[in-house]
Amino acid sequence: MYLFLFHFRTWVFLVQVYLVFTTNYFPWLTTVVVFPIFAGLLLFFFPHRGNKVMRWYTLCICVLELLLTTYAFCYHFELDDPLMQLMEDYKWIPFLDFDWRLGIDGLSIGPILLTGFITTLATLAAWPVTRDSRLFHFLMLAMYSGQIGSFSARDLLLFFIMWELELIPVYLLLSMWGGKKRLYSATKFILYTAGGSIFLLMGVLGIGLYGSNEPTLNFETSANQSYPIALEILFYIGFLIAFAVKSPIIPLHTWLPDTHGEAHYSTCMLLAGILLKMGAYGLVRINMELLPHAHSIFSPWLIIVGIIQIIYAASTSSGQRNLKKRIAYSSVSHMGFIIIGIGSISDTGLNGAILQIISHGFIGAALFFLAGTSYDRIRLVYLDEMGGLAIPIPKIFTTFSILSMASLALPGMSGFVAELVVFFGIITSQKYLLMTKILITLVMAIGMILTPIYLLSMLRQMFYGYKLFNAPNSYFFDSGPRELFVAISILIPVIGIGIYPDFVFSLSVDKVEAILSNYFAR
Repeated sequence: MYLFLFHFRTWVFLVQVYLVFTTNYFPWLTTVVVFPIFAGLLLFFFPHRGNKVMRWYTLCICVLELLLTTYAFCYHFELDDPLMQLMEDYKWIPFLDFDWRLGIDGLSIGPILLTGFITTLATLAAWPVTRDSRLFHFLMLAMYSGQIGSFSARDLLLFFIMWELELIPVYLLLSMWGGKKRLYSATKFILYTAGGSIFLLMGVLGIGLYGSNEPTLNFETSANQSYPIALEILFYIGFLIAFAVKSPIIPLHTWLPDTHGEAHYSTCMLLAGILLKMGAYGLVRINMELLPHAHSIFSPWLIIVGIIQIIYAASTSSGQRNLKKRIAYSSVSHMGFIIIGIGSISDTGLNGAILQIISHGFIGAALFFLAGTSYDRIRLVYLDEMGGLAIPIPKIFTTFSILSMASLALPGMSGFVAELVVFFGIITSQKYLLMTKILITLVMAIGMILTPIYLLSMLRQMFYGYKLFNAPNSYFFDSGPRELFVAISILIPVIGIGIYPDFVFSLSVDKVEAILSNYFAR
């Protein structure tokens, strides 16, 4: 009898667990936000010399987090529903009406999955790091939580807290594991981003305190709030400065080349793949969705800045001797397409901007990873000191060449589809006159012509011609299984999205339509 009761209770418990994990009542988003940072805290209980154990533990945490996120989105997210899903709302500080509000829609699901994918591969790319391994891997997991929290926050103050959560990890990763000028670059990074965060906090408090005796920090409430046009413009400028630093938008971009030039390549993968996309996400989520009247006024200026950014960064990239700085300026140039797509105020343009966010997340992370693996071989960063690397490291040469072609928008790759859709978004936009649209597309085309120049010259200087580098021996180990796995894992979605971009469009198209229909209605 007792044995029967024991088995019965066990089965009841298992059924309860099954029901919890197969219904929307389980706090999926809270779990995926807090799991990495809390699991990372356990690293400090590991032995000092357990580098191998720490690496495998961190990798397992990232893989488990990615699988958990993918499961939750596959079985509990409706693609054809533009409204918020998996909503969670818990009282945190009732005095300030500050709640733990989380939710996802078609705009946030893509960046969240991108975050999980790139962070997992960046953890695998950081395998050679052995100095202060516990702290290094904890900082990567802390960034993981902050970035997912930013993409899923539905409370303005919670969004700000998550936005700030990843600043200190990046500063420490740069200042402790960077190059010779790491302290200068880390200081410049924290000054720029912390300065931008001040404007973000002012905008959050301004929206939260406007027109009410009690703070109103809920995204849904703020989206239905009307402001005097002058006040809305002030809010818009504050948020724009904060997101322009993170995106980055010229002239607030100068921290990026220095940061990428000194950071470890696993950190560069997180910066290029995820951190820059947080600024673009904020422009859509807050500036466009909450402040539509001001966005209508500023959208032509955004397009002008985006065009200037494409041409300026592409021209500047050609003159960079440092390999990582050349790739960094290419990132600034490609972010210009996202700004233009956001400023187009059209379904096609905004979908193209979201696709470019995902596409450049993969391509930028891959290029910095390959630049780092090349540096591990030859210990050189200046292009005019390289040459003839195609023969000793053919696998790196092949993957570097293919992903460079993806960056210059070769047909069949994700970069081509994203930039083409942004082009169509400008052409089909109802906001601009025909001659204006023709002029915009012509200037954008000039920027696209400059892109192959700096990328192909980079490949020529690195891999072709005679050996220019001085090395103790002429033989280098090519990509091992781990490095080849990272490169191919990024290459597969780049080609997959290029061939079938509806992978991304199916996530965002209904949400984009909802944003713009609400935008024109107001």
